[in-house]
Amino acid sequence: MAAVPDEASTSVKTEPELLEEVKSESLSVPVTEEPALGNGHGTSPKAASSPLPPPLTTPEPPDRQTLLAVLQFLKKSNLRESADILRRECGLEPEESPALSPSGQPTSGEPESAEHSLLSRVTAGSAAISSTAAGGAPTTVQSAGKGALNSGPQDQPDVSAVLSAYTQQGDPALYEDYYSGLKRFIESVLDCHRAELSQLFYPLFVHMYLELVYNQHENKAKSFFEKFHGDQECYYEDDLRILASLTKKEHMKGNETMLDFRTSKFVLRISRDSYQLLKRHLQERQNNQIWSIVQEHLYIDIFDGMPRSKQQIDAMVGSLSGEAKREANKVKVFFGLLKEPEIEVPLDDEDEEGENEEGKPKKKKPKKDSIGSKSKKQDPHAPPQNRIPLPELKDSDKLDKIMIMKEAAKRVRLGPDSLPSICFYSFLNAYQGLTAVDVTDDSSMIAGGFADSTVRVWSLTPKRLRGVKSTADLSLIDKESDDVLERIMDEKTSSEIKVLYGHCGPVYATSFSPDRNYLLSSSEDGTVRLWSLQTFTCLVAYKGHNYPVWDAQFSPYGYYFVSGGHDRIARLWATDHYQPLRIFAGHLADVISTRFHPNSNYVATGSTDRTVRLWDVLNGNCVRIFTGHKGPIHSLTFTPNGKFLASGGTDGRVLLWDIGHGLMVGDLKGHTNTIYALKFSRDGEILASGSMDNTICLWDAIKAFEDLETDDFTTSAGHINFNENSQELLLGSYMTKSTPVIHLHFTRRNLLLAAGAFSPQ
Repeated sequence: MAAVPDEASTSVKTEPELLEEVKSESLSVPVTEEPALGNGHGTSPKAASSPLPPPLTTPEPPDRQTLLAVLQFLKKSNLRESADILRRECGLEPEESPALSPSGQPTSGEPESAEHSLLSRVTAGSAAISSTAAGGAPTTVQSAGKGALNSGPQDQPDVSAVLSAYTQQGDPALYEDYYSGLKRFIESVLDCHRAELSQLFYPLFVHMYLELVYNQHENKAKSFFEKFHGDQECYYEDDLRILASLTKKEHMKGNETMLDFRTSKFVLRISRDSYQLLKRHLQERQNNQIWSIVQEHLYIDIFDGMPRSKQQIDAMVGSLSGEAKREANKVKVFFGLLKEPEIEVPLDDEDEEGENEEGKPKKKKPKKDSIGSKSKKQDPHAPPQNRIPLPELKDSDKLDKIMIMKEAAKRVRLGPDSLPSICFYSFLNAYQGLTAVDVTDDSSMIAGGFADSTVRVWSLTPKRLRGVKSTADLSLIDKESDDVLERIMDEKTSSEIKVLYGHCGPVYATSFSPDRNYLLSSSEDGTVRLWSLQTFTCLVAYKGHNYPVWDAQFSPYGYYFVSGGHDRIARLWATDHYQPLRIFAGHLADVISTRFHPNSNYVATGSTDRTVRLWDVLNGNCVRIFTGHKGPIHSLTFTPNGKFLASGGTDGRVLLWDIGHGLMVGDLKGHTNTIYALKFSRDGEILASGSMDNTICLWDAIKAFEDLETDDFTTSAGHINFNENSQELLLGSYMTKSTPVIHLHFTRRNLLLAAGAFSPQ
């Protein structure tokens, strides 16, 4: 993963850009429509239809007021055909698209102020709509003023209520008394309830402060902040720093952080007993101010059972929106691997019977019947083979799989007593600023992205990098010769390094295709480029993001790739389409890391909103939301069997997730700085992590996941008691000399390759 600046999410979107997102996200459909897959690798992009079928599930209809506002905007822009399509998709009658007044009622006139008000309302509500359209479970938001504490899914609010969320509810001079009273109550309850109810402090503090600022009680707000900001958990320091800068009502307008707080409900997971204590206290004291904030801005996820401990709660909280709702992680996920095709593996000459040095005949090794021998039986957790269209295997792909099988037979078995050898590639004199690294699957090439907008490719073998000859030279070649593929390569221009020019900003990610014919790169210039490794030229520039693209990754099967950027959205692409096939919207901040599941049916994304999300490629829905990190998430990796996911971020922790149950199953603490690289060994025995603290840690993955596949470890609270002593899982730690580790790669024989740029102190 590229080294992304921490201040990545500071710019503000304009209203037309947000409106465009509302139109695409609220419909929850791919940008292109249905066709056949095509041959896959490297055909020129064209305005073709999507290889993926339209989503099978009908998305929940968004807010009616917002739909009518979008229809009005389309009408004013003379996009009547698009308006008609949107109206049919949402089941609206033709006469239901008149202009709206600021109060939400149809009017005959269309004054400029009314149109501006509608656009503002759509802008304010866009984040709430996207979280429902893209998420696996409907977002529960309650309209202002009425209703009990939330404990289940409800409808979304009127968008105008979001704009006026911070109306004056009480005497501003009493806000400190309200908060202090609740604090004294929580500190007086039993220890078993105190930890759970203490989760209320941060969201209540934020919304009470913003309410004072919104109603222009600036001195009271400053006093309130200074008195209580020190009581908040340390992992909210960055958020509090941003909050402290909002001292006037004008500062709140157009602020992204402000939009997040006002349009997404903060989720708290509390036991029923603790909830009853809180409810009884607020009713007895008639604390309407606290009660109103809880109703409007919080979502109480109540569970039956024993209250959670402070340690359990701290392991799961920390994101911008609190914890994930349990309903969000109950969708069935096909995490198994697809059945491998049956490919005959020929015997090598060294495997044939012959005589050794002593004159005795060698023992003939048993022949492996096929490369799919490990997957003859269909994995019960695997998706249907044709769930999404995948490219057909070419002859070169089959040969490569045969080579993988042969290499696997010579693979070193890793474990606590057999740690991998490490080969470190240090980029010296990287004055251009190394920002991204990737290595091919066969470890034959390495690519680096640099801050000077170039991409450099090196050969890691004695074989030099060769391009195809010029057109004039190609015309002289005998096309019928047996070695025609060798003759078309130009030896005169071969070299150990190739430099690729095309981006106009720092390159933040690089990714090789599985067949090693193509290379992806993403940049600050908002584009993802596809490069040919035969001609070392740019084939396509994919333009869908409006802001920097922090990451881009190829699918394990090629053809598809995913990108994520500062616009808070991840996009699924195909190499022969210049428009995205799916738009994954739901994160509240930059998407800075992406990774395909080994079966290519799912995509994992990590964000600066401190959450990890798992998206279904088939329909674009969010099927898992993982919370627990205390900082932006820069690295993701799946186990080879697809059952578990590891994530690392600026908090220096590696969290392990069970995809099937949607639960955290491990917390590995061994680094002191941002973790930019994570990789499981080929057999899944070892997890390697690389950090900006110049160290590589090796973890015992088998011990971390033991007993999780057989025991019923779920609880009503959605939490398990995993091994908190991560030092027991740490097998080894290696320190580099002034070289932060930004990429890790296991070769086919389980040699660990690491890469980073030397940074003299």
